[in-house]
Amino acid sequence: MTAENKKAAEWIKLLQNSGYRQTEARNTIVEVILETNRALEPLEIFEIARKRQAGLGLVTVYRTLERLEALGLVQRVHQPGACNMYLQAPQGHQHLLICTSCGKAEFFNGDDLTPLMETVAARSGYQITEHWFQLFGCCADCQRK
Repeated sequence: MTAENKKAAEWIKLLQNSGYRQTEARNTIVEVILETNRALEPLEIFEIARKRQAGLGLVTVYRTLERLEALGLVQRVHQPGACNMYLQAPQGHQHLLICTSCGKAEFFNGDDLTPLMETVAARSGYQITEHWFQLFGCCADCQRK
């Protein structure tokens, strides 16, 4: 069993444990998400998965994404003008780089936003409990085109 297949089986088991029946449609949605390194819109997931699973419904895609997000398995990607893209959630605390040309997404470590968050908290009076940090740019592959 490949690492990707093992991960898909783990996700399906987690969906089952959270009350979702295992169906070919859900299996296909999970596979589509795990096979890509891009953030995908629900409609893209639907179109790719429907080629493999003809009876798939768009509502199933949305419900499955909602549950996968609640389980911490996928992350919603925020982009200028839209917040409706998803990709595999990072392992631990990581931040995101997104190519504005091809959509490739990569997680990275190594940032320390603590001083900035402390400054903002002191100035605003907020008690900051979490943050998202996403960088947008053009990946090396797209720059060579």
